[in-house]
Amino acid sequence: METQKQKFKKVFEKITKNKQVYESVLLIENFSGDFSYHLGYGGKTIDTPILMASITKLFTSTCILMLREQGKLSLDDKIAKYFDEETLRSLHIYKGQEYSMDLTLSHLLFHTSGLPDAIEEGSNKAKKRAIYKDRQICIDETIMKTKQLKPHFAPGIGKRAHYANINFDILGKIIEIVTDSTLEDVYKQFIFDPLGLKNTYLPINEGDYVPNVYYKDTSFYLPKTVRSIPASGGCISTARELMIFIKAFLGGRLCNKTVFHELEINNKLQASMFPIQYGAGYMKISLGGLVTLFMGKGELLGHSGSTGSFAFYYPESDLFFVGDVNQMAQPALPVRLAMRLAMSVRS
Repeated sequence: METQKQKFKKVFEKITKNKQVYESVLLIENFSGDFSYHLGYGGKTIDTPILMASITKLFTSTCILMLREQGKLSLDDKIAKYFDEETLRSLHIYKGQEYSMDLTLSHLLFHTSGLPDAIEEGSNKAKKRAIYKDRQICIDETIMKTKQLKPHFAPGIGKRAHYANINFDILGKIIEIVTDSTLEDVYKQFIFDPLGLKNTYLPINEGDYVPNVYYKDTSFYLPKTVRSIPASGGCISTARELMIFIKAFLGGRLCNKTVFHELEINNKLQASMFPIQYGAGYMKISLGGLVTLFMGKGELLGHSGSTGSFAFYYPESDLFFVGDVNQMAQPALPVRLAMRLAMSVRS
């Protein structure tokens, strides 16, 4: 594997030559762990805290699937079962028809609700405020802001999917309602403790450490913002522990892995997220299409985060790619890195 390690190193060094990448880490392992290789840049190691951002959605998906397995909820449940009508009214009105009360947990988990993303699709000022101004936002405010935007399609129509954080913000709240507990405690009970994750956590209090994140050439400290989005993007981990989790998520240590066959539906996300498809709470990226000029083979399964984090499995070669490039201005960068690493195995 020494030749392959050199190929991985070459791909990693090419990414870290990007002028907007100031620190990065990469950990590569196979399922058994008898192959393990890591690289760091800018002082970052496999034990340096990483803001997972949207990889957190894998944790939320795990909890939803485990609660489903326990019979405590169904993906066919309408979210109106968990929220009062006043909260939901006008959340989803498409072409004059109200769909708010028809939204199900499945629509949220698969991003087939059609709901828009209040930050990404709001005004440019809204997006800049999210980056430059650290502030606490509650779920009710997020829902209110979502109501001010137009949905993209009626829920569950065709094979359409639209990635929006609100879907998982709502799922997180439902987890708390079903368990009568905080999301932090559910993560701990369902994931952190069973896997022995000591350095993975949801920052809840002001004293909880939150890593700085880069936007272009500026480093930002956004603890209030991070604490506002626990279910969709607020978890902190390390490359070492994230590797433990992604193996457990896909390997059946947390919930029965037959669920991925039962719910084997993948829909294309919006054009801006090409070539990513979305399944039951996780991303799927085909390596055999136009994006690789049909030179790749197989697919990547896992998730990336807007801060530059990534955790993917490449079944074709039984390899996991986990790490971070810490750059919000280039959200596609971690996906490109994972794809290039997978492609290098076959070159």
